[in-house]
Amino acid sequence: MKMSNLFCFLFFVIVLAKNLCYNFFMEFEINETAGNLALTSKVPEKEIIYQRYLHYQPYFRSILELIEAKLKQVLKLSSNPTYKSRVKSFESYYKKILRKHPDAASRKNLVQLTDMMGIRVICAFMEDLSDVERQLIANFDVQEVERKGAEQSFREFGYESVHVLIKIPEDCYPENAKDYPLEPNTVCEIQIRTILQDAWAEVEHELVYKADFSPVDLPLRRKLASINASLTLSDIIFQEIRDYQKKMQSELALRRSSFYEKADELTREQQPELHKSNSQISRPSPYVRGTLDDMILEALHAHNQGNLDYAIVIYTRIVNADPPPVAAVLSVILKHRGMAYFAQSKYDEALADFKESFVLDPKSFKSLYYEGIVYSVKGDDHKAIECFSASLDMDEFQSHVHYRRALAYYNVQEYSKSLEDLAAARKLGLDDDDCKNLHQKLVKKFDMKM
Repeated sequence: MKMSNLFCFLFFVIVLAKNLCYNFFMEFEINETAGNLALTSKVPEKEIIYQRYLHYQPYFRSILELIEAKLKQVLKLSSNPTYKSRVKSFESYYKKILRKHPDAASRKNLVQLTDMMGIRVICAFMEDLSDVERQLIANFDVQEVERKGAEQSFREFGYESVHVLIKIPEDCYPENAKDYPLEPNTVCEIQIRTILQDAWAEVEHELVYKADFSPVDLPLRRKLASINASLTLSDIIFQEIRDYQKKMQSELALRRSSFYEKADELTREQQPELHKSNSQISRPSPYVRGTLDDMILEALHAHNQGNLDYAIVIYTRIVNADPPPVAAVLSVILKHRGMAYFAQSKYDEALADFKESFVLDPKSFKSLYYEGIVYSVKGDDHKAIECFSASLDMDEFQSHVHYRRALAYYNVQEYSKSLEDLAAARKLGLDDDDCKNLHQKLVKKFDMKM
């Protein structure tokens, strides 16, 4: 009896367990199927997204054309940048929305990305990058500024770029905007790079990003890092050369201005005060001495500060260097020293330097012009006319040389030739008070003849 009861109990437990298992697995299967159906319903259809993308693509290109035209109007740089515009490729677009916006991908409207439309502004020098960024902020509604690569250490490789998100200006939407609804704050990404940064970005995109490849081999990583470092160093060197050129041009412009001012004063018979170098205390030169370029800048700076004796000492040191500079450089240095002598009213020394400058560089029409100025100051107008004429034979579009020859012709009473040269100078844009005064004198001379 006890055995029978035990057997019945065990049978009951087995049947109950079987029913429970059956119900569990049936419920699991139903839930799993429902989950799969729910998951399937959330997976976006690539073809639908592609057709939506194709519909907007030409519209985005039209927007980019209008923004690029606006950029070319508002961006003012010393070296004109290059522009590249692109609409994000579909494959890149599709991968990004699956990765970052999977829920939004199944919507009926276009999924917008901040880098859907992009324009690269490719600059010659590093200094241009901040200029472009500043001008973008001044002329557009900037939403965000991101500096790519700024967080990388010197051991890492990767491209550097400044990415500026601008809200699309109202005047950059095409006329058919109503057919292509977009979000109110739709942006365009402006990438600012140097030429070398852009070159690296293109190569890096092919080698690393596009291939989903991150090298783990240490020698290979070092090679990539060294290439990137070399390009970055090249950018820095190019900028240093650019800075040097600007300093040189600034000093040259100031030096020429002072030379012409004294020549004009002497021409107007306003006797200038003789320079006394000991009466002035010049500020220290910002240029480091050492190379020939440094010495030239040092001399120009001293010259422009009025420390003429010191400038002549440096010019002379360069002229007497062993080995001497090449003829073209020596010609320029002699012109500078001649101007310093001229400023000291040492006209014979100035004339000798200008003559030697032309011998060393027979194409230097400015040396002939400066020589003619000295002859004019010394009262030898016939010699001055010879020098001015020789200079104009090399370059006939020198307005100041035409004026100087007109003045010399006036002094030797060749008024018709003087009037002809004065007319040429005015046609070339020179019409200052000196030109007007000479014209009045010539008119009086011709009135007297009539």
